[in-house]
Amino acid sequence: MAVLVKNKKAFFDYHILERIEAGIELSGKEVKSIRSGKISLSGAFVSIRKGEAYLVNANIAPYQPKNTPEEYNPKKERRLLLKKKELDSLYGKMKEGGVTLVPLSIYTKGNFLKLELGIVKGKKKYDKREAIKKREIDREIKRKMKH
Repeated sequence: MAVLVKNKKAFFDYHILERIEAGIELSGKEVKSIRSGKISLSGAFVSIRKGEAYLVNANIAPYQPKNTPEEYNPKKERRLLLKKKELDSLYGKMKEGGVTLVPLSIYTKGNFLKLELGIVKGKKKYDKREAIKKREIDREIKRKMKH
């Protein structure tokens, strides 16, 4: 299970309440592009419409930019492969309010690409400040341990 891409901004901006694994419906060129690391998950989210989940705003750059069809859209919506029970559960949690579905990472599982979704709740500004302060303290401790 090799992690190809991580959404670092999601870990900073949100409290992660629950994690879910989902498949993604992709074309062959998109798979090659993701495996070579040409994807950005920052600003991406998941929306549920008509009983299906879609990954919105994820930017998958073309695998070979000069050999890409003109109609290729790097930010198009991609359908997520989830079971009906999982979709119903996610939809119910979204209806409660105050939570969002955000992609956390993309990784390989065998020959398949999987997307790790997080049910998240937004952090307040003071929570973000505490995270920055904690990170700086950890760096300082590591520096002193080296010497």
